[in-house]
Amino acid sequence: MSVDLATVRRIAHLARIRVSEEEAPYLQNEINSILSFVEELNAVDVEGVEPMTSVLPMTMKKRADVITDGAIVDKVLANAPAREDGFFVVPKVIE
Repeated sequence: MSVDLATVRRIAHLARIRVSEEEAPYLQNEINSILSFVEELNAVDVEGVEPMTSVLPMTMKKRADVITDGAIVDKVLANAPAREDGFFVVPKVIE
């Protein structure tokens, strides 16, 4: 896969990056280098290789997925300008 100058300008436009006419050929070479490296990676045989999150085998630490109030209602409301019955009091916004 190869990228032309029009594609470089389109990528720059989509990324909201200002690219001058002098910089465009340099970026074209850089993008083409990246794409050729990715093509090399696609050639690697990974059949039978387990996906991993770390180079060391380890299990992920998990916690129970339960809903709690955090047991710190007083601390959460401590800096609230107005509170009532364990809730924040805010101005009415519906007319």
